[in-house]
Amino acid sequence: MTYGKKLPIGVDDFEKLIREDFYYVDKTGMIADLLRNWGEVNFFTRPRRFGKSLNMNMLKSFFEIGCDKNLFQGLSISKEKELCENYMGQFPVIFISLKGVEGLSFDAACKGLANIIGMEALRFSFLKDSQKLTEDEKALYSGYTNVKEGNFVTAFNIDSLVTSLKRLSALLEKHYEKKVILLIDEYDVPLDKAFQYGYYEEMVSLMRNLLGNVLKTNSSLYFAVLTGCLRISKESIFTGLNNLKVLSITNAQFDEYFGFTDSEVKEMLEYYGLSEHYDSVKSWYDGYRFGNEDIYCPWDVISHCDNLRADPNARPEDYWSNTSSNSIVRRFIDKANGKTKDEIERLIAGETIVKEIRQELTYSELDSSIDNLWSVLFTTGYLTQRGTVGDDKYYLAIPNYEIRKLFIRQIKEWFSKKTRNDGKTLEQFCNAFSDGNSAIIEEMFNDYLWNTISIRDTATPEERKESFYHGLLLGLLGYKDDWIVKSNAESGIGYSDILIEIRENRIGIVVEMKYAANGKLEAACQEALSQIENRKYEARLKEDGMKNIIKYGIACYKKECKVEKGDA
Repeated sequence: MTYGKKLPIGVDDFEKLIREDFYYVDKTGMIADLLRNWGEVNFFTRPRRFGKSLNMNMLKSFFEIGCDKNLFQGLSISKEKELCENYMGQFPVIFISLKGVEGLSFDAACKGLANIIGMEALRFSFLKDSQKLTEDEKALYSGYTNVKEGNFVTAFNIDSLVTSLKRLSALLEKHYEKKVILLIDEYDVPLDKAFQYGYYEEMVSLMRNLLGNVLKTNSSLYFAVLTGCLRISKESIFTGLNNLKVLSITNAQFDEYFGFTDSEVKEMLEYYGLSEHYDSVKSWYDGYRFGNEDIYCPWDVISHCDNLRADPNARPEDYWSNTSSNSIVRRFIDKANGKTKDEIERLIAGETIVKEIRQELTYSELDSSIDNLWSVLFTTGYLTQRGTVGDDKYYLAIPNYEIRKLFIRQIKEWFSKKTRNDGKTLEQFCNAFSDGNSAIIEEMFNDYLWNTISIRDTATPEERKESFYHGLLLGLLGYKDDWIVKSNAESGIGYSDILIEIRENRIGIVVEMKYAANGKLEAACQEALSQIENRKYEARLKEDGMKNIIKYGIACYKKECKVEKGDA
């Protein structure tokens, strides 16, 4: 076990992170840059798991009246003496996160939103007892009814909900005699949920009015910061908002503040004595391009470092994509035509493709065309840019090995689902294995390869290509529920690619796969069959009572395969 500071897995509370001495990658320079370059409404779009919520919490901790100034001692912002003196602890701050606003109905979502705003109001002690408010304050306070500590029950109707943030900011300005800083984290989550559950237009109308009131016609506002994954069309949500400063993943400003830079990752690995893992961390979790900065996903780096502290031999894992749904990738692959399949193959092989990116979309437009889905994959972090080609056109690439594996996994799942819809063909394919009919296996597997997405013969390592075809074949063989199919099972003096036991008639099948990088499929098949013999892969099957052993060497190259049957 490697000791040191705790790693902040899932901690997005800045005060807790500092007070409890978690490892912190200093992003407080963002405060100075924001104060020197802010717009009245600053809108950051970044993929999930890149530190948006922690940065918003950091802004709250810095600006809020009564803040603990000791939290920032020794951090980058503490060197900015004048900025700290003029801005630290000088403002009432409204901070709401909309990531929890969801519901199966519009009414349920409204109640969730009202509760979040109401609980934020409860943070201000003078609002907990409405009897102590002045008459002017009570007039502004109307709508926040039955406020009780820990139990916010609202009588909000839509009209009072859409003005709630504006009224709350007016209350705070009147009480503190200072204008308000507004922080809204994950503003687009309610829209995402509404799109999923069928009340999108109602939620668009609500959010347009709520944000319009507090951001466009609010004299109590000093400035605002919003974050989200998607930049929803201005015409849809931010109608008439002319004071919006958009800071997207293509903008060079603030590019190093969301995610970890290469030097920050090296410093973290060195701190925990894990520098020898730098190359694998870089290949798995680096590769994002925000503005002019190369960025690692912080969630991945922190999670992997935590695993390595407990086990120095821990292998990299897919942390980022396992934290939420990857339905956007599935939708994309489902819509893929022949041209798109070719482009996906090129991306998986490490190449780039050129696409025009629309960074402003409405949710209702996401599925309307494959071109829009390219844009969504880019803005949500499944693809990144490697340079521009004129206005709004980018060289797109898969950022790293983690996301490449996600695409491959989704392709395999798509392929398995697609092929399972043709049970008669799959039955014929599987039976060819038990019948010893290598010609039928070859013919049908070639057909499957031509109709799916494969791995191009480029810079992608050979073992990854072989693994891809291995996975496709496993998916096809899985159609037979009564067969026992084992992958990479120990047998003889090694590990066989695929072992199959058909208990009903005691047939055992050994399959060894090869990727023929030079295109010499027949030679690769013979190499596979020799490996089966030399390493005695049939031993496990014989131990399990299989009497009739069938051996296959299968070689693949791009969209072609060759199948050879070995001697009995």
